[in-house]
Amino acid sequence: MQRRYNFAYMILVGVIVLGLTPLMIAVEAQGQIAFVSDRTGNLEIYVMDTDGGKQRRVTNNRHDDHSPSWSPDGKRIVFESERNGKGEIYVISANRGNPKNLTNNRHDDHSPSWSPDGKHIAFSSKRDGNGEIYVMDADGGNQRNLTNNGFHDENPSWSPDGKHIAFDSVRGGGLDIFVMDADGGNQRRISDNPLNDTNPSWSPDGKRIAFTAREGNNFARRNYEIFVMDADGGNQHNLTNNRSDDTDPAWYSPVLAVAPAVRTLTIWGWLKQVAR
Repeated sequence: MQRRYNFAYMILVGVIVLGLTPLMIAVEAQGQIAFVSDRTGNLEIYVMDTDGGKQRRVTNNRHDDHSPSWSPDGKRIVFESERNGKGEIYVISANRGNPKNLTNNRHDDHSPSWSPDGKHIAFSSKRDGNGEIYVMDADGGNQRNLTNNGFHDENPSWSPDGKHIAFDSVRGGGLDIFVMDADGGNQRRISDNPLNDTNPSWSPDGKRIAFTAREGNNFARRNYEIFVMDADGGNQHNLTNNRSDDTDPAWYSPVLAVAPAVRTLTIWGWLKQVAR
């Protein structure tokens, strides 16, 4: 059964609630939002302006397309599709067109994430028998395993400077957040909790990582919450702290407002995905 999601974009000066029920959402710097909707009967990728206007469908296939991620230049969208009977990573122009299969193998590939310079895409794959973090060139070439171990690794997230990738892994016995260099070196665990930690997301300044964690003393009533921690794993704390499931955080950094005195004002915010 597919879960339905509600999204709220929260910034320091107010709250905007999107009147949609997308399953995945991504914000692009030029002021457009990519999202997933089942309004035509199956999951498709759509794009709209940040005020909800000019909604248009980008993909058109009878199988599910989801998990969109913008290229840094805002011209392309990478996404996961099940049109070949299994999860594959595709890329398509934001102005529609024919999607290109980048992975094209017989095992599931999912959770694509663009590098900040737009040259590479990290993703999760089960082609080696268990979930691993892979990276490939933006055209699908030079695919290589970064994690390469016998445990399940998934949900890669690039640091803003492109030097590190955060991901979640069960190699420590439970599901925890790990960080590695972009070439797969120096893999280290930065969260070590008795409950599951998953879906890491870097802050735009690279100083913090938001993630999803199970919280609560009663196992039957434990729910998912949004946590944030320093990039080295320190100073972990719960942001949401309620009885509902809060999952899959994604930071959003709006365009800087530049004053005549060459001072800059950055408005910080985040997208909160609530699974009901």
